Amino acid sequence: MTAINNRYEFLMVFDVENGNPNGDPDAGNMPRIDPETSIGIVTDVCLKRKIRNFVELYKEGEEGFNILIKTDKALNTKFKEAYNELGLKTGQKGKNVDDVKNARDFICKNYYDVRTFGAVMSTGDDPCGIVRGPVQINFAKSADPVFAQDITITRQAKTDEKRMEKGETEIGKKSIVPYGLYTAEGYVSAMLAQKVTGFDENDLELLWMSIINMFEHDRSAARGKMTLRKLFVFKHNNVLGNAPANVLFEKISIAKKDDVVVPRKFSDYTINIDKNMPEGVELIEKL
Repeated sequence: MTAINNRYEFLMVFDVENGNPNGDPDAGNMPRIDPETSIGIVTDVCLKRKIRNFVELYKEGEEGFNILIKTDKALNTKFKEAYNELGLKTGQKGKNVDDVKNARDFICKNYYDVRTFGAVMSTGDDPCGIVRGPVQINFAKSADPVFAQDITITRQAKTDEKRMEKGETEIGKKSIVPYGLYTAEGYVSAMLAQKVTGFDENDLELLWMSIINMFEHDRSAARGKMTLRKLFVFKHNNVLGNAPANVLFEKISIAKKDDVVVPRKFSDYTINIDKNMPEGVELIEKL
């Protein structure tokens, strides 16, 4: 299938209940927040990890849908494998530009996450270049300040005899956000899809499916109840687009209802949509 012919922007709306949507290693794994405003943050890396995980589950073993960024092998090992598959001479450290380009194209063809998000693959003795992916995602931000708190928990199972001697239970901590509603903005560049990675219509549909299902197969006690509530897609009728992304994102606003003091559920908010789109732009509600 040929690469996509339309530019897109998209807006994800999701919430968390009694969980940690994205721990901050610099703050003892507490939920990430903006220290000046207490607005909650979920990084793009966190969201892309969930998309990668769903694709790997859904397309396991299917040709062209491998995932590069995961913990199974060192990246340089995978780059060398690409050279071997193509019959290219290894260990040249990128001296042959054509070999690097061929290896890059091989990686794009076989790894969905590179075809989608891009990757820096210029390391090691068998580099595969740098790929700028057509799909990019911003940090998610909460609609209102969130209250990150530590919940004290007890642990009965001990790991060694010394700990057993200190008593029956140990005290631990679990970091949560009681409730937070988040939005994350994303972009799909048809130009980069066509010129670089070959990201096509099938890949695009898989992206939407992965976003809709990314929390459904990522459950854990630490993350609590996370739910994708809405997925809004702005489709332009050409490759370059018909309106600036910020104008489109501003068409959707989220506000706490007037009688709500402390939001604790999705129905405590109202999503307002201005459906008067610029000429050549279609708003699609995927969810």
